[in-house]
Amino acid sequence: MILLVIVGLESWNVSQYALTPGEAKPVAPLVHVSGLATNSHPDTIFLTDVYLQSLTAWQWLTLHLQSHVTFVNANQLIEPGLATDELSAQGFLDMFDSKQAAQVAALRALGWPVHATPMGAVINGVVVPSPARQMGLHVADRIVGANGVKITSACDLIYLVHDVAIGQSLRLKVERAKISTKGLITWGPPQTKILVTSRPPATIANSGCSGVQGPSKSWIGVSLEDAIHYMLPGSISIDTNYIGGPSAGLAMTLALLDVLSKGSLTGHVPVAATGTIDVHGMIGDVGGVAQKTVAVERAGAKIFFVPKVEVPEASAQATPELRIIGVSTLAEVLRDLRALGGDPLVARTPPH
Repeated sequence: MILLVIVGLESWNVSQYALTPGEAKPVAPLVHVSGLATNSHPDTIFLTDVYLQSLTAWQWLTLHLQSHVTFVNANQLIEPGLATDELSAQGFLDMFDSKQAAQVAALRALGWPVHATPMGAVINGVVVPSPARQMGLHVADRIVGANGVKITSACDLIYLVHDVAIGQSLRLKVERAKISTKGLITWGPPQTKILVTSRPPATIANSGCSGVQGPSKSWIGVSLEDAIHYMLPGSISIDTNYIGGPSAGLAMTLALLDVLSKGSLTGHVPVAATGTIDVHGMIGDVGGVAQKTVAVERAGAKIFFVPKVEVPEASAQATPELRIIGVSTLAEVLRDLRALGGDPLVARTPPH
């Protein structure tokens, strides 16, 4: 009877996930640069992730006996109403955005002028059910045209849909995304997708686009972000195979700064960092900080930069050997690294 109970628990999926400490790994070996001078002896700067595991009832019970585990519901990982089978795709899109922002923020901090070109509207969520779901649109697909109008931003598409009547056909020009098993995203040539608009839900959120007057006349069931191409000097890539989410943004930015600048950014002290970053160097909060603190301390980090709001969570897990520093901007991190003995930020290749 006991065996039968265990077998039953192992096959019974629950609607919770477990966050457990992942790995902390140096970023520099993941960075590949051509066309710019680089540091042949980079500092140790760790990025860290967490393991996210969907649970059976048996795993849920056994993990409650372990330390450093946080349990989260599915609706804490994805906005209510969005397709849960797109969770991995959303994570890989977040990582794509994070790497792009890290590159831009690092190069701008080094004095490079980085110019942006709008490229369309990227789908970052698909509602179930919705016209978009019915027509097979997916997370990371890029919309570049609608009803013969060029789409260069999320708001371009929102403005257009806002004035389309319910039940009307919307002819979209879509660059379909292909996401490899490792999380690499590429886009194909434009395809035409025709969907029929429907009535907006009563709970639809504000678009955030200036100039939108009153509620939208119709709805297609996607959340959007701007697709932007940045003109970078040289060629930079960061290998983040199988890792999703935006939380490595700060760590990747620091590693790029160290690789592309003279001297030692950290004063040769092993540091770790977590936090999202945008192209302006603003740092945002992330999840799983308790588990990440355990991981970076195990890896040998001495300093852990975290978003200011998450200092208490990190401090509760850290031993006295790991110093937790809260930050909200890249400028603050660079100031703190100088105070710890790091060298001034000077680009190895002079910006032009």
